[in-house]
Order: sequence, then structure tokens, then C-alpha cells
Amino acid sequence: MQVGQFAARAGLSPHTVRYYVRRGLLHPVRDGSNGYYGFASCDLRTLLFIRRAQSLGFTLDEIAAVLDMSHRQQSPCPMVRDIVRRRLDEFQVRLDELTEICRRMQTALARWHCMPDSVPTGDEICRLIEAIGDDP
Repeated sequence: MQVGQFAARAGLSPHTVRYYVRRGLLHPVRDGSNGYYGFASCDLRTLLFIRRAQSLGFTLDEIAAVLDMSHRQQSPCPMVRDIVRRRLDEFQVRLDELTEICRRMQTALARWHCMPDSVPTGDEICRLIEAIGDDP
């Protein structure tokens, strides 16, 4: 398959497929007569793997490392577990931060419910934001 057909089968743009080739994630065969990439069924399997890994939050660099270990016939499983554990910890921190921001926004909206709109005067910038004070 050429890049356009391959990309369409995978539900991606040809640009994305070419990017993955440049990153070394896919290794199609080049046709010597025309320079076109030729993709095989194993390339489609690799592409589906890349998309699954991305759906789990893996970066392209992490995916490349997993693919490399697999190609060297080494188990990437310990590294995969470590990446997911680390990513879960990172996401939990972000989720906690976002939850706190949501709480502050809800509190601010409740305070602002009865406050009228106003034009800034003097040193005031926006009285709504200034009304929440220094208690973030």
C-alpha cells in the first residue's frame, strides 16, 4: 500500500503517517523505481499499536522506546508499567489541581451572583476578580 491508502485504512492523514516514518516509528519499504513508501500489514499492526499507546497517554518518544525494545526482543512490559504508574501519579496531581480550580470558580460565581457590572475606577482592574480577595 502507498501512504495515501495506508493512511486512509488507519483513519489518519498521510501527513501523520509520514511524520511517524520520519520519527522512526514505522519502517515502510521504499520503492526504488519511484521513491514511494510501501506499507505492509505489519506496518498497520504497528500503527494500531501506536494509536492504542497514545490512547493510554504515552508520548511518541515512549512509544518509540517500547517499539525499540520489542524489536530487540526484550520485554517492554516493566517499562510500560512504570510509565503508566508515573503518568497516573502525574494525572492525579493535575486532577487535584483542576478540582481545586473548579471549586474556586464555583465560589467566585456564587459571590458574583449579586454583584453588578461596573466600569473600573482608579486602581481597580476588575472588581469581580478583586472581590475574591487573597484566599486562593
